[in-house]
Amino acid sequence: MNWKKRGWVSLALKTNALILAITFMLAAGLTAIAYYVNSERVDRYFKQTTSQAASAVAAFMDGDYVGRLREEIGSEEFQQIRTAALEAEDEAIIVSWLMEKGLYDRFVQISKTLTLYKEKLEAKFVYLQSLEGSQSVNLIDPDEDMFYIGSIEISPVEFGKYQSNIRIEPTVSTTEFGWLCSAYEPVLDSEGQSRAILGVDIDMNNVMHERYQFLTYMVVFAIALMTVFGLCFILIIRRIATKPLSMLARATVEFTDSEKGYTKENVINLPIHSKDEIGDLYGEIKTLQTRVVEYLDNLTRVTAEKERIGAELNVATQIQADMLPRIFPPFPDRHEFDLYATMTPAKEVGGDFYDFFLVDDDHLCLVMADVSGKGVPAALFMVIAKTLIKNRAQLGESPAEILKNVNEQLCEGNEAELFVTVWLAVIEISTGRGLAANAGHEHPVLRRAGGQFELVEYRHSPAVAALEGVRFREHPFELYPGDTLFVYTDGVTEATNSRNELFGTGRMLAALNREPDASPDDLLKTVRRDIDAFVGDAPQFDDITMLGFHYTGRMKTKTREITLDAKLENLTQAMAFVDDYLEQMNCGMKAQMQIDVAVEELFVNIASYAYQPGVGPATLRVEADENDPQTVAITFIDQGVPYNPLAKSDPDTTLSAEERQIGGLGIFMVKKSMDAMIYAYQNGCNILTIKKRVS
Repeated sequence: MNWKKRGWVSLALKTNALILAITFMLAAGLTAIAYYVNSERVDRYFKQTTSQAASAVAAFMDGDYVGRLREEIGSEEFQQIRTAALEAEDEAIIVSWLMEKGLYDRFVQISKTLTLYKEKLEAKFVYLQSLEGSQSVNLIDPDEDMFYIGSIEISPVEFGKYQSNIRIEPTVSTTEFGWLCSAYEPVLDSEGQSRAILGVDIDMNNVMHERYQFLTYMVVFAIALMTVFGLCFILIIRRIATKPLSMLARATVEFTDSEKGYTKENVINLPIHSKDEIGDLYGEIKTLQTRVVEYLDNLTRVTAEKERIGAELNVATQIQADMLPRIFPPFPDRHEFDLYATMTPAKEVGGDFYDFFLVDDDHLCLVMADVSGKGVPAALFMVIAKTLIKNRAQLGESPAEILKNVNEQLCEGNEAELFVTVWLAVIEISTGRGLAANAGHEHPVLRRAGGQFELVEYRHSPAVAALEGVRFREHPFELYPGDTLFVYTDGVTEATNSRNELFGTGRMLAALNREPDASPDDLLKTVRRDIDAFVGDAPQFDDITMLGFHYTGRMKTKTREITLDAKLENLTQAMAFVDDYLEQMNCGMKAQMQIDVAVEELFVNIASYAYQPGVGPATLRVEADENDPQTVAITFIDQGVPYNPLAKSDPDTTLSAEERQIGGLGIFMVKKSMDAMIYAYQNGCNILTIKKRVS
């Protein structure tokens, strides 16, 4: 077996890697702890030593003198003296000032004392500072020149106005001079008030070097110790766990090999005799493989039978689908209406069905039905019901008569006690008047032109084949140009999500009213998308069937024409003329917006370029297309300079605005938004016609 081909990483490799990772983390942890403990011990020693040294030196400082020195160097006079000394680069100016103030002799004495203690303590620095908030004012430092006096630095400690009872903890930090251990002690005057701090810095560079050297030794020792421990542990785990498990895995893979696996010969047989979980696992796997072989033998026989039944169901599904009208548009030569329908069964075959057919040249029959039950019995009952309904309708019977006669025929020998809910309507195409009968079916949904989709509710008759001798009610209705009818089965409203919530009529109406001017095809797709989004991963329990019918009627508008001066100020009048005609055609909102943009572009072009620099007439002719009453044709006629906008090549919209040539984008947008655009030059006139379907 090629383990690499399967893309596997063996358990032994993972276990070894895990053990090594754990030992590495243990080594790192132990090293870190040892380093931390040693560092804390050393730091504590040096902090204590430095603090004691600072305290001892501070005790010998003259706090009264230090206080006076701080006051004098804080004066404006000293600042002027210090500035003059810095400009002249002469320390003698500051020395003279100190002598004048009687401060110099004591300053020299304290400086020598600090130097003496620095040498005895082997300190890096010993100095006096005055802490003031976040700043420190330098007072006496034997390592600095006289310019140092009165200079201001950022304080290494910050605690506001310090008091004698406030303790400043020693610190270990890295500076421009390397690692230092610094301690600070207050210098008190004769009244016990803190006048300054005495700082002592001990060089820690050698100590830090020894600390890092200790860390290196610890890392090497820990790695060596943990490596030995890890290897021993790996060998033990391999013997008692990973090796037997690896054998089990390989044998199991061989058993499932697609070419020679799942046979009695490949049932696992390994030298595993341990009395632990691995031994139990080996025994269970062997038993499982034996049962799998037996199960597959049975499954082979069952699968062959299921494939035969599946093939027959596929044929039944195709037969049922072929019985429903599926070619759209179904009547391409009829422009008075547009319709679209879909049926999605919950199983291989369903009990829902729809139908539509011309009873004669002026009458259309629409059917939406739902057989009780699911699967093959419902599908067979559906075939019979659909055939009987269509046969009775083509005899010229009314909806009530059709359902009455079909009911009597289906009740005969209906031992399965199946029934079918039916909504059936016969519409007079020329007038929009119709009759509908509802036998226990869902309420239809109607949208008047320019309005919203709403349920049409009335009392139902009983379902067909539920009871003999039933008389069915008829409901007269009338459709007007622009009206849309939507009928459906309960699979739409009762679609259920994973929380057992129903899709319901509210969500259905919201989906329909999202784009109420859409074509029946798009309308049904919108509803189905909302159903799918609502249901999610939940299974489909019922057939989902829908039919949309848009009534256009026969066009009553005539050709209209207007002639205006080709001026930009006449654009509003031209737009109003076209919009008035579109309203009579019940033009959809989206189509009207596209037409308005096109009319504006073309009229502005004529006004701007046809007669420049003069002014001439522009004629607009609006009419319904003779081949399709739902398509409007708008013609622009001018006597200006001959210009064929269709001859100009389209701009390359893939280029940026800076790279494209100027002009041509407006005509390009008109061509893209209109269904057709035709140009001719006849009798000295430019004649440009655009066409757009309004619904």
